Amino acid sequence: MKTYLLIVIAFCNSLNACSQNKSGSAAESKTKVGGNCEGCEAIYESPVPFEKLNWIDTLPDFNDPGSKLEISGIVYKKDGKTPAAGVVIYIYHTDQKGVYPVKGDEKGWDKRHGYIRGWVKTNDKGQYRFYTLVPASYPNSNNPKHIHPVIKESDKNEYWIDEFLFADDPLLPIKERNKITFRGGSGILVTVNNNGLLRAQRNIILGENIPGYPKQ
Repeated sequence: MKTYLLIVIAFCNSLNACSQNKSGSAAESKTKVGGNCEGCEAIYESPVPFEKLNWIDTLPDFNDPGSKLEISGIVYKKDGKTPAAGVVIYIYHTDQKGVYPVKGDEKGWDKRHGYIRGWVKTNDKGQYRFYTLVPASYPNSNNPKHIHPVIKESDKNEYWIDEFLFADDPLLPIKERNKITFRGGSGILVTVNNNGLLRAQRNIILGENIPGYPKQ
């Protein structure tokens, strides 16, 4: 009887050790960064699995009336020099009336973010690009026009970086124009009109001014 109990205890201890090792490995493989990020989990609502995402996307509003916009850039690792491949970027913004439009059949975060949203994943050169319309400011507000971005690295949780803003927007506050520190690098866009298509570039630096981001 004593031998049987010893075997059972040893077996249970073995299972417990295995369980602790598994949970420990999972915890070590994912670094928690960025602080509070309400709605950032919407990045997981991509209609295309992350592994199949392209580095270019066209948002649903692009063929609607409005100022057509192309935004492109390179995502760099924290050193600001090495291109970061495989980084998922989720973007969403308002329509031409300044609201987040819905169709009525929404089930997730699109109830609040609307259907004008898209997902890209950087290529081997760290590049990304998306096409959309220049959004409108919120109705009866002094909020500047903006596009919300959320970042997802493979070994970290999702987190937000500074919004895409427009340098020629009269509603863009002086303090924002003169801002020194940005999350992920400056999001203020300077657009150039190329045959009716506004083009702008924004490079993103992973971890820049992101709370909890590893130094190495």
